[in-house]
Amino acid sequence: MKATPVAGFALLLALGGCAMPGGPGIQESQLQTREYQTRAFDTTDQKKVMQALVSALQDEGFVISQANTDLGLITAQKELNVRNNGEAIIATLFAGRDATYQNNAVVEATCNVSSFGQQTRVRINVQQKVMDNKGSVMDVQPITDQKQYQDFFEAISKSLFIQNQKL
Repeated sequence: MKATPVAGFALLLALGGCAMPGGPGIQESQLQTREYQTRAFDTTDQKKVMQALVSALQDEGFVISQANTDLGLITAQKELNVRNNGEAIIATLFAGRDATYQNNAVVEATCNVSSFGQQTRVRINVQQKVMDNKGSVMDVQPITDQKQYQDFFEAISKSLFIQNQKL
């Protein structure tokens, strides 16, 4: 029996459909996660999109650790101070939360820029690492707040607009 593309895709979903945490009691599929982590921009100029992405990351306080235009890959990180007030240690994509005692956290962003027909797609994956006072990793959590991703993609759109206006 010959495998069809639909059967192959169904198999991939079944094998790769492991759920990711999306908050307390909420599970997401890889497809759902990719959906909010990805945005297409109406340009075929990947270099311009990468420049806009770098600018948006820097505007949010990230330090670019790697950029490879051939692969369309950008990695960046931002150090945060997070505090614990008896609840779970919380850091968001762009800020920490005040409370009683302080830990260090690193927010790491990995971005992929690729062609998609007459558009350029950007996928960003963000996670936070909370460290103890010796620099050892205490906790690693993916950032799953869809609003933060939407806001970040808006920042990229604004950066592209500024580039196009040559401001």
